[in-house]
Amino acid sequence: MDTAPKVQEALAPEARVLPRLLPKEAKPNLVGMSREAMRAALIEAGADPKQANMRVRQLWSWLYQKGVSDPEAMTDLAKPFRAFLSEHFRIARPEIVERQVSNDGTRKYLLRIDGGHEVEAVYIPEEDRGTLCISSQVGCTLTCSFCHTGTQTLVRNLTAAEIVGQILVARDDLGEWASAGKPLGERRLVSNLVLMGMGEPLYNFEQVRDAMKIAMDHEGLSLSRRRITLSTSGVVPEIVRAGEEIGCMLAISFHATTDEVRDRLVPINRKWNIKALLDACRAWPRLSNAERITFEYVMLKGVNDSDADAKRLVKLIAGIPAKINLIPFNPWPGAPYERSDWARIEAFAEIVNRAGYASPVRTPRGEDIMAACGQLKSATERVRKARVKAEAGGA
Repeated sequence: MDTAPKVQEALAPEARVLPRLLPKEAKPNLVGMSREAMRAALIEAGADPKQANMRVRQLWSWLYQKGVSDPEAMTDLAKPFRAFLSEHFRIARPEIVERQVSNDGTRKYLLRIDGGHEVEAVYIPEEDRGTLCISSQVGCTLTCSFCHTGTQTLVRNLTAAEIVGQILVARDDLGEWASAGKPLGERRLVSNLVLMGMGEPLYNFEQVRDAMKIAMDHEGLSLSRRRITLSTSGVVPEIVRAGEEIGCMLAISFHATTDEVRDRLVPINRKWNIKALLDACRAWPRLSNAERITFEYVMLKGVNDSDADAKRLVKLIAGIPAKINLIPFNPWPGAPYERSDWARIEAFAEIVNRAGYASPVRTPRGEDIMAACGQLKSATERVRKARVKAEAGGA
C-alpha cells in the first residue's frame, strides 16, 4: 500500500530563486563538489584521467579532514599539480564579516558569500555536544510571523559550497582540524548539524542534499546522519524525498494545532495544511522509535499555548514516533508576540509528557547577540532597512 501523501502540486515559484551571481572570471570552487563532479572538473582542466580518482581522494582529505584551503600546503601533491590547482580552481569559504560570542558561549557568524550577500550561522556549545546551525538561503520566502528571518526578502539559494563552507568556517574558528601528526580529537566540537538557520532547506533541495552528502561522508566531514537535522516549515512534496535522498533526521516547524492559527503563524500552511503535512510525516522513511520526528513548537503567549492546544497537539500526532521541542519565543525588535509565561510552558509540557511524548523545553541560547532560534537576520538587511526608514522619516 502506498502511504505517500497524495500531493501533486508543483513547488511554488518562490522555490525557484535566482542562481548565484559570480564574476565571469571566477574559478570553479573545489569545495562542495561531489567526487564525480570534482573528477570531471579536474579532467576538463587538463589533469591526467588515469590519476583523477587518486587526486579526488587526496583533495577530499585535504579539504574536509585537514581543512586546508591553500594548494601549496597540500604536501603530498607534486608541485606541478599544486600549481595546476592554483591556476584552474579556488578553494573558497564564506568570509567572516563579524563574529559575536554570547555570555553563554554561543558564537554567531555573519558570513559574506559570492555576490556580496550575507548569511548567519550559529555555534552552540553544550556539555555533550556542539551544534552548528547553518543557513540554506539568503533571506527567506516563508514570512513566518514569529521569525525575524521571515521579515527579510529572499535573495537566492545557497550553493552546496556555501552550505558546506559554513561548517568549514566554524571548524576553522574552533581550531577543529587534524594537522600534521595530530589527529582530530575524540570529542568533536562540531558534533551536530541543524539546518535551522536562514531559509527553507527544502526550497533548495538539490544543493542541501549535495552538501549534506559531503557532511555525512566518512571521507568528507564525517558527521553521522543521525546527528544532522533538517528543519522544514512544511514543503510537503519534498519531505519524503528528503528522507530517501538525504536520510538525516527530520524536524517540523509546527507551532499550531489548527489550520486557522497555523495559516497565520506559518503561511505555507495555506498551501499544504496540517493534514497534508502529517500525512507526509507518517510516510517518512526510517520512521521509528529510534529515529523520531521532532516537532518544533514555539510558545506564544495567548496564541498557541493553552491546555486545549496541548491536547489537540498530542491527538494530531498520534501514531507518529516523535518528540515535541517546546521553544520559548525569542523576541526581536518589533516582534508582534510575547513569550508564554514559564508556568504556562510547564503546564503545556506536562500534558504532552503525560501523553507519552518527550517534551523538552529548549533553553534560549545567544539571546544577547540575537542568535537564538527565530532571531537570525543578516546585518546587511538590518542596516539597509534602517537606512530606508531613516531617509523616509527625514523626508
